[in-house]
Amino acid sequence: MTTAHRPTFDPARGKEAQRGVAYHQRLLPAHTLLKTRKLGQGGDADNQPRDLRAELLAAEAANQAKKHGRQTDETADAGANSKRPLQLEEGQDNPEDEDPEAKRRRILEETRDIDADSDGADSDSSEEESDEEDETAELMRELEKIKRERAEQKAKEEAAKAVKEEEEREVGIALGNPLLNPKAFNVKRRWDDDVIFKNQARGTEQKGKKEFVNDLLRSDFHKRFMSKYVR
Repeated sequence: MTTAHRPTFDPARGKEAQRGVAYHQRLLPAHTLLKTRKLGQGGDADNQPRDLRAELLAAEAANQAKKHGRQTDETADAGANSKRPLQLEEGQDNPEDEDPEAKRRRILEETRDIDADSDGADSDSSEEESDEEDETAELMRELEKIKRERAEQKAKEEAAKAVKEEEEREVGIALGNPLLNPKAFNVKRRWDDDVIFKNQARGTEQKGKKEFVNDLLRSDFHKRFMSKYVR
């Protein structure tokens, strides 16, 4: 029985080679790492008690806070712990120790600046609105002018068209009456009315309807043949 169809697992060895010892792929070490169960795969880590209800409530609270843009207690505590109290700059007094009169004066100055800015903004906005109204009025005048010019042009075209139609109607009335146009009674003559020889072709005067005859001796072809060649 031949083994030519089988793959060679251990190839033929020749003489001593200089390349050293060669190992087959199946002889190399494999599966050297022992796999262990991880969390959630039913191992020893899953035996620890878990408060599933607390985890579910915490997840729902976090989701609701994310939807409404609020912070949960954990994030708020973390933010509060991460924030540091603001340090006053050098030379700046504590606001609580500030004189009430000086504080009132400072607030009035700030509000005065804000009012001045708002008045300037209002004046600028009113000027812009007036400019926009002027531009709108100018555009409306231009639009009315264009409409008026188009209406005049259309009226001129309609008047010219009406005049042309009236002229065509008058010409049709004048030439359409045969009593006013005696030239219309002239009979057109053929080009061969004055020739001397007319209808010279043989057989043109006997143009009758062809009839089918079952007898070959009485057919038109036989008659023409006999009259032409046998007399």
